[in-house]
Amino acid sequence: MQHLIHDISEADFDVNQGGQVEIIGWLYQYYNTEPHDYAVNITGGPVTKSEIPAATQLFTTDWVVRYMVDNSLGKYWLERHPNSQLRQSLEYLLPGEIKTIESNEKLEDMRFIDNAMGSGHILVYAFDVFMKMYAEAGYSSRDAALSIVQNNLYGLEIDKRAFQLAYFALMMKARQYNRRALQAGKLKLNVHVFEDTNMVSDEFLNSLTGDYADDVKEVIGLFENARELGSIIRFEKAYDWSKLRQAVESIQSDALDVFGVNQSKKLVLRVLTIAEILTTKYDIAVTNPPYLNKFDADMKKYVKKHYADYSGDLFSIFIFNNINLVKTGGYAGYMTPFVWMFIKTYEKLRNYLVTNKSISSLIQMEYSAFEEATVPINTFVLKNEPVEGDGTYIKLSDFKGGMNVQRDKVLEAIGDPDCNYLYRTNQANFGKIPGSPIAYWATAKVFKSFERNTLDEHFKGKEGLGTGNNRVFLRYWFELVLPNKGWYPYQKGGSYRKWYGNNNYYVDWRHDGRQMKAMPKSNIRNLPFQNSIGITWSAISSGKPSFRYTQSKYFFDSKGPMMFHTHSESYYYAIGYLNSKVAEYFLTFLSPTLDYRLGQIQKLPFIDEEDISKRELQMLQSLVSQSLDASKEEWNQYEDSFDFYRHPLLAHIADDNLSIWYYAMVLTNQCAKNVPIFQLWGVK
Repeated sequence: MQHLIHDISEADFDVNQGGQVEIIGWLYQYYNTEPHDYAVNITGGPVTKSEIPAATQLFTTDWVVRYMVDNSLGKYWLERHPNSQLRQSLEYLLPGEIKTIESNEKLEDMRFIDNAMGSGHILVYAFDVFMKMYAEAGYSSRDAALSIVQNNLYGLEIDKRAFQLAYFALMMKARQYNRRALQAGKLKLNVHVFEDTNMVSDEFLNSLTGDYADDVKEVIGLFENARELGSIIRFEKAYDWSKLRQAVESIQSDALDVFGVNQSKKLVLRVLTIAEILTTKYDIAVTNPPYLNKFDADMKKYVKKHYADYSGDLFSIFIFNNINLVKTGGYAGYMTPFVWMFIKTYEKLRNYLVTNKSISSLIQMEYSAFEEATVPINTFVLKNEPVEGDGTYIKLSDFKGGMNVQRDKVLEAIGDPDCNYLYRTNQANFGKIPGSPIAYWATAKVFKSFERNTLDEHFKGKEGLGTGNNRVFLRYWFELVLPNKGWYPYQKGGSYRKWYGNNNYYVDWRHDGRQMKAMPKSNIRNLPFQNSIGITWSAISSGKPSFRYTQSKYFFDSKGPMMFHTHSESYYYAIGYLNSKVAEYFLTFLSPTLDYRLGQIQKLPFIDEEDISKRELQMLQSLVSQSLDASKEEWNQYEDSFDFYRHPLLAHIADDNLSIWYYAMVLTNQCAKNVPIFQLWGVK
């Protein structure tokens, strides 16, 4: 409380400056920190129904809210009112063509929804934009404020506390312009919290009669787990909501209402209101959806049944849902992890969007800019119509320093559209790259390169063993007395290193891996390729990719996969390409998340050896050979290399100046840093 009073500027609480809404949101997230950490970071298992609100509530940074609303609601208005002065008020409207659309839609009929509204930040800013639109249309601020909260803004939330904050924030906005807004019965806001229907009494259900009784019961069934499913509840058919409401309202109960019929009646009427909101089409949908992939059993079953192609995470379901929640020509804005743009889990979502919808604009933030989430973030706006022109993209990957730095760079790009991190491209190009990554910064030459053959047509990559327990089956080479029958060299990735190295491990494959195969969690993959020569790399990296040629036979696992030539292709030729700047550049499109899985590597474009001259091939192989020799020599200069002989500094000391200790101890490896300790493991 002391920090709240002394560290935060009084201006941040000023209604006229808008800061109070952000204060409410940050305070709510602060009080959720402990339950959030428990649900997401500590338990490690599926997030339960009661934990979902704490696990998924992340407050949306103010400038991101403004970007999403300016480029959805603001752009939607400018398309239909090309002479509007609103453009001057939209600080975060990105550069790009705005096509004029003829429309007779009334301002009161425009619908804007945030269906994961949290504490209402997005709705509050949308209120401000609507106020400017109403002013242009000639409304008084008093009438405009009431119309906005009753006709234009809709919000849904699974967390009752967040819903109460959103309701309060919108009431305060209305009260700011209309002093009578708080009078009893004056306002009816369209913001709601989901409620489960499992408490609806049997007596109420038995009282339902008539043509619409079955439909009411179906909707009640859909909402049995509404506090977990929220806005992803799927309706398989259309309902006549007014008829369903009439069927419920017609139910009567006695004065005592012993069986709670009236209570059930009120609950079902509230549920019907939410159901109607979920099945209505909107002009604009903007949200920061929940990020969650640790589903409990019921949730997992539901999303697999209704959203199988988009079930990688809750946010991807929202991406699919919300773009179909808006009318044709409408906009949906999001702030989500940016992994959907690249990795295989979301490939079907990308293909769907690229084929059927338009990416109007997108901002990809620096990897760790958003400290509130443990994932890299982007924010983007989709349009519900097939692509016609180019989208606008901003790439902030090179600008470190948090969300304020990201904001400043966005504003710079808006002021200078010719800056080198703002891109304009047609999303149809994305389909030219395998997996359709949202590779907006790729050039025409890059897209053309991917029309060539791919690496997997010449080199087959394989994932290796899952031992089930690395502590049992893996040893550093210096923990064994070598040679040791049944123990084999093993590749498991490791740190960034090109050409040669990271050859530290041995795997227990005694009796053809009988003990490993018996482990409950083991996964014995691709045995015919084990104990082979090939190219390996680290599947997960903290930086750039690095490939190594084993030069001798190795077993391998999924963290250090290997690839093998299919005919007589040269390993030197392949690793020369893989360790080149060209392949590294291509991987920024295929795998910009530092996750160099087998699928991405195999889709690299590849030029056949036959397509280059003999002289070029010989020169390439010579350079690769030199690089391999240099890397191997450097690796062997340290004691954790199996082939270590002596430290390179000692090579410059004349033999007659070396001490007796050096001859007696170092050359005989008696005091080496890495002494065999196999006795501790009982390994023989």
